[in-house]
Amino acid sequence: MSGDLDPGGPAELAPAGLAPAGLASLGLTESLAGRARWAAIVVFAAVTAAGAVWLNPSAPVAVAGAVVAVGGAVPLVLGWRPVLVYAAIATAGTAMLGHGMSSNLGWFGVCLLTGWCVLAGSRREALAYWAGTMLLFAAEWLWVQPDPGWGAWLAGVTLATAFSLLIRHDRDLLRRLRQAQAGLAEQARAQERNRIARELHDVIGHTLTVSLLHVQSARLAVEHDPADAGHALAEAERLGRECLAEVRTAVGMLREDDAADRTAPLPGAGGLPALVEQFRSAGADVTLTVEGDVAGLPATTGLAVYRIAQEALTNAAKHAPGAATEVRLRVCPGEATLTADTRAVPGRGPVADAGPGLGVVSMRERAESVGGSCEAGPGGRGWLVRARLPLTGDAP
Repeated sequence: MSGDLDPGGPAELAPAGLAPAGLASLGLTESLAGRARWAAIVVFAAVTAAGAVWLNPSAPVAVAGAVVAVGGAVPLVLGWRPVLVYAAIATAGTAMLGHGMSSNLGWFGVCLLTGWCVLAGSRREALAYWAGTMLLFAAEWLWVQPDPGWGAWLAGVTLATAFSLLIRHDRDLLRRLRQAQAGLAEQARAQERNRIARELHDVIGHTLTVSLLHVQSARLAVEHDPADAGHALAEAERLGRECLAEVRTAVGMLREDDAADRTAPLPGAGGLPALVEQFRSAGADVTLTVEGDVAGLPATTGLAVYRIAQEALTNAAKHAPGAATEVRLRVCPGEATLTADTRAVPGRGPVADAGPGLGVVSMRERAESVGGSCEAGPGGRGWLVRARLPLTGDAP
């Protein structure tokens, strides 16, 4: 759809909240733009001039009718409102130069006015003008000059109305498609922003929590074991540099011209041992058990496993410092199951995600992004996080 309906710019898109009725009442200036409008006026003036000099016995009346017809058609083509008023003025001028003769070419201007009314006004206005012209030609046929030629003009105006309605329908459909295309593009951008926000939340939250543990260890050891304090501070510095690199990678995804940063590798399930070792080096009591072939996990599932484990350990270190956490990953032929069981600290109650539960929401979204589910709450030995991720290819 983007190849055929690519809008030329923001000005061509309909407003986001525009309803179908609002689309129907847009002016003719959106259908005829620039020189095309003046070309339409020139065509109408040429038809009117032909009618003024063709089989019209009264030259003053013909000239006056032509002036009135063109004077009413110009604001109509330029998109002025009310549409029916200018259309009625132009039609009255055409009737003057027509002089009651069905053979006058000036009546062709009524067909042009019909099309402009359909494109410029609402459907109700278009149908009202069509009904008025039907009455005009019927009156000319029955009371002015009984001539079968009026039937041709009745049919011509009806066909012009139908054809213009088809053009209007295609025009409105094209506008809606462009609007839908813009909406889909905005939705895709919002989803990308949410994904990057999850990455930043997981990376920064994990790094700050583990770095804080290292700083606390350094503060406690600075007087009795300066070497250990220096090692803890060096580890905190290393984690800070890694976090900065990952943040730059995530922010680089927002830039269209930064393709190099997008190719940076993302962590997977194979990085769980290193992740657990980071928490252990910071003094956290964490154990890891892996069952099954981790290397066979899809990249998206491996990233979800890593981020969920990272968030679960970060929450455990933040809300239950010193509590033991058992992380277990089991990979089966059709499903990967990740659990993080944190022992309840006596006197502190179960682990709970602070505030509105952004961490729990992030884990749940991670699991749902690959077609799985994630639950976090009291269970196991205190607080249990369990994520089930399917490996059957049913992920969205």
